[in-house]
Amino acid sequence: MNFAQQFPRIAARNLERREVLLPEAFDGERNVVMIAFQQRHQVLVDSWVPWLETIATSDPGFRFYEIPAIGRVWSPFRSLIDGGMAAAIREPVILRRTLTFYGDVSCLTKPLGIVDRNTIHVVAVEKQFRVKVIVQGPFSPFGAQTILGSF
Repeated sequence: MNFAQQFPRIAARNLERREVLLPEAFDGERNVVMIAFQQRHQVLVDSWVPWLETIATSDPGFRFYEIPAIGRVWSPFRSLIDGGMAAAIREPVILRRTLTFYGDVSCLTKPLGIVDRNTIHVVAVEKQFRVKVIVQGPFSPFGAQTILGSF
C-alpha cells in the first residue's frame, strides 16, 4: 500500500469537545490510530482495544486513538452525533482518545492510500508523525505483530 510519509494534517475534536489538530495531538512516541468510516465499524475498532490497552499499560510511550471519519454532510449534526457517542461511552479516557473528524474524508484517506472504506484501517504513527504501516480490518495476531514490528 502506498501512503504518505506523514500522517495528514486535519482538525478534529475529542468527545470531551476539545478541538485538536492532528497529528500534533498524538502524544505518544508510538501511536496507533484506528480510522473508522461507518457506525458498524465500531465492533472492528473494539476488537483491537483489549490488545492496545495491554500494550499501553506496559509501554508508557504508547498511545492509541479512534478516529470516526464522518463526511461533511453530517457536520450540522455533529453535536448530536458526538453527544450520542459520548453518552454511550462516558469513560473519560475513551472520550479523550476518540477524535471525530467531520469533513472531506478524502483529506484523510488519499494521503494514507486508503481506497477501501468498507473496513477500518489501523495506522502506526511514530513520534515525528511518520506513518510506519497500515493494516485493515479486525484484530488479528498477524495485524498486531505487523503494527508492533513497525516501531
